[in-house]
Amino acid sequence: MAKSSNPEGKTVVRIVVAGDRGTGKSSLIVTAAADTFPTNVPRLLPPTRLPEDFYPDRVPITIIDTSSNPEDRGKLAEELKRADAVVLTYACDQPETLNRLSTFWLPELRQLEVKVPVIVVGCKLDLRDDQQQVSLEQVMSPIMQQFREIETCIECSAYKHIQIPEVFYYAQKAVLHPTGPLFDQESQTLKPRCVRALKRIFILCDHDRDGALSDAELNDFQVKCFNAPLQPSEIVGVKRVVQDKLVEGVNERGLTLTGFLFLHALFIEKGRLETTWTVLRKFGYNNDIKLSDDLIPYSSFKRAPDQSVELTNEAIEFLKGVYELFDGDLDNNLRPIEVEDVFSTAPESPWNDAPYKHAVEKTALGGLSLDAFLSEWALMTLLDPARSLENLIYIGYHGDPSSAISVTRRRHLDRKKKQSERNVFQCFVFGPVNAGKSALLNSFLGRPYIDSCSPTTDEQYAVNVVELPGGIKKTLVLREIPEDGVAKLLASKESLATCDIAVFVHDSSDESSWKRATELLVDVAGHGEDTGYEVPCLIVAAKDDLDSFPMAIQDSTRVSQDMGIEAPIPISAKLSDFNNIFRRIVNAAEHPHLSIPETEAGRSRKQYHRLINRSLMFVSVGAAVAIVGLAAYRVYAARKSTSS
Repeated sequence: MAKSSNPEGKTVVRIVVAGDRGTGKSSLIVTAAADTFPTNVPRLLPPTRLPEDFYPDRVPITIIDTSSNPEDRGKLAEELKRADAVVLTYACDQPETLNRLSTFWLPELRQLEVKVPVIVVGCKLDLRDDQQQVSLEQVMSPIMQQFREIETCIECSAYKHIQIPEVFYYAQKAVLHPTGPLFDQESQTLKPRCVRALKRIFILCDHDRDGALSDAELNDFQVKCFNAPLQPSEIVGVKRVVQDKLVEGVNERGLTLTGFLFLHALFIEKGRLETTWTVLRKFGYNNDIKLSDDLIPYSSFKRAPDQSVELTNEAIEFLKGVYELFDGDLDNNLRPIEVEDVFSTAPESPWNDAPYKHAVEKTALGGLSLDAFLSEWALMTLLDPARSLENLIYIGYHGDPSSAISVTRRRHLDRKKKQSERNVFQCFVFGPVNAGKSALLNSFLGRPYIDSCSPTTDEQYAVNVVELPGGIKKTLVLREIPEDGVAKLLASKESLATCDIAVFVHDSSDESSWKRATELLVDVAGHGEDTGYEVPCLIVAAKDDLDSFPMAIQDSTRVSQDMGIEAPIPISAKLSDFNNIFRRIVNAAEHPHLSIPETEAGRSRKQYHRLINRSLMFVSVGAAVAIVGLAAYRVYAARKSTSS
């Protein structure tokens, strides 16, 4: 396969040369740049530039010389932190400078958090004592085991022009075609993220979906990546190399995925990392083996704080097809191993961690139904549209990425139109400790009731599909806010902008729980009034299986009437009596102009504004009358003057 071209986005490689005094740093740089050994070397060279045509990748190099004097430590640290790669030198005729690599220089790089490839260079090879010939591998193997950041080691002689250009070639190559993201040196295998990316590329190139790259598909792949076709004899040769080492790497239809991966592992083992990197970059991957930012249309989901992002019908239909493809036995149960398989072409499964891991209902077999699968996608699109879009592309979405998502109408416009068109609603669940918030979320996901209570310390999510009359389906996201997290949430002006509806849960048998829930309701309602992000609110009286506290009905009726919202909705998670709570939440969210609580401060503010407006109207009418009177007088005066 052909050599790579200049990797996109890299305009110059900055290489910093460091090491003990007298190890040959400056001589190395001058000899590389001028191809001549210097007789007089200055103490510190200015930045030295190698032109773009110096090496095949056609990326210019800037080499920075450094001083190892103690008084220059600050400047040295500054240069090392700006490096793309570091060349560490020792003198082959001075063993103590080799020891200093592991006792000072490499620990210093770690302390400075310089996380770039390191090339260790033994200079003055011509001066080494012939009686102490030790292989470079023997010398460096223990150090490389301890310091994995060392990309390669090389010995050279500036005086005799031995391997001088190679030093900076390896340094540049380590930046443009790094080993770390691709290959695990210890296990001598491709890294998981590299395997996943190559698997995706293989699938994209397997046009007939028969699990193998035919000769024609292999040739198309070669042309796309390297702008040059393979001769028939070359295709035969590639397949023979694979088959000789790995029988299952080739079958009657062509090169299998196993063979494709083996081929790339072989390139890397032979030091031809540029081949694999060229392939990855042609398919849009960056140095982290993730899709480059320019492939994600971030402008598609720019939005106001009170707008949300949803998947379009086109994307949902694609995901239904993916579900059917991976649900091999068509039992509406995507097992965990099948979910992993769905994301086997993504850098990692996006649902292995919070907030997605425990956010959806599981089947009796521990898998996902189609509704749960789509709910996970809806949640990811709501919370992190870029990640959702990225993963759609990873798993094979071929359409225009911007056609996969849509931005909803602003919520204040929904209020004016008295109707929300959203398909995904986010509900904030507030309430004091032990009120029953977690039980509400668990019941939404079909989990059994647990009598014991462990206070929630972190926000939790529960997402599911709610079926409305007429067979209409909406997705509801419940976001549980811990009691001690409310103040932090409301510290942000726009914190309620993403909330379609708020629910306030209290223990109906505990008066203090009711009072605290009421305080939270007033705090949230007041915040909405102050910021303009008012939200519909519902009160949920949980634990209805227990006896209500005295005066419960009177207190709750008074508060709900005073604030202009619906009376508390009684539920019992223990008895599985939920009083259609989830439908009622969705229904309230669909009508964002209703169920908006009004605080005393908000009511006073409205009355004040009404009074001001009325006064202004009175002044306006008075002014209009005065103007009309003045005009009439002028007409009268003009007529009188004329008649005279």
